[in-house]
Amino acid sequence: MISGNNPSLSRPVNLSRPVNLSGLGKLIFFTSLCCVGLTATTSFAEEPEKDAAAWTINELMHGLAQVKKSRATFVERKFLSILKTPLEYSGTLIYNAPGHLEKYTLLPKSESMVLDQNNLVVQSGDAHQKRTLSLQDYPVIWAFVESFRATLAGDIGTLSRFYSVTMEGHHKQWLLILRPLDPKMKSLISEIRISGSLEQISTIETREAGGDYSVMSISRDDS
Repeated sequence: MISGNNPSLSRPVNLSRPVNLSGLGKLIFFTSLCCVGLTATTSFAEEPEKDAAAWTINELMHGLAQVKKSRATFVERKFLSILKTPLEYSGTLIYNAPGHLEKYTLLPKSESMVLDQNNLVVQSGDAHQKRTLSLQDYPVIWAFVESFRATLAGDIGTLSRFYSVTMEGHHKQWLLILRPLDPKMKSLISEIRISGSLEQISTIETREAGGDYSVMSISRDDS
């Protein structure tokens, strides 16, 4: 579990420090990198009601926790009210349990982000544009990132510290909905919707409080 390997989680959560929303949006890659399927639309009406009732959030978390390492490709589309067409990004994602995540954006421009425990390294272009951040210095980003790490680790306890967690659907097609508990997080993010099948997460939708949103579709990379 994430909490067992991250001592900083024992500290009180303080979201008082300001955060740049555009920078926060870039951190959406801390979603399920263990995905293998590509699902464009989530619908739960086709399965019998008894199947939905039989699939619990604890079973979902247990399944997610079984994925220890994965590599995937992603396509992320950001829908902004000020633009007529969405922005699109694509690249590669790497996950190593319990807390190491990497995102390498290839298009439209080169950029990398590497999270290892409490440190985030961001690099754009050449090596001279490199910055290292400590998550403890950016509490809102830390809370945002930790929610995804807890999901990847199947750590419902840590996830519930930051979000109201609900689940819909059944084991073959489920939807996890995360709604921030802290008012400062609510002013930035209204909810995060993660969908998938069994232990495989296929799409992540992050809805901002102002109405903008992003959707990341992830597919397995066996190269």
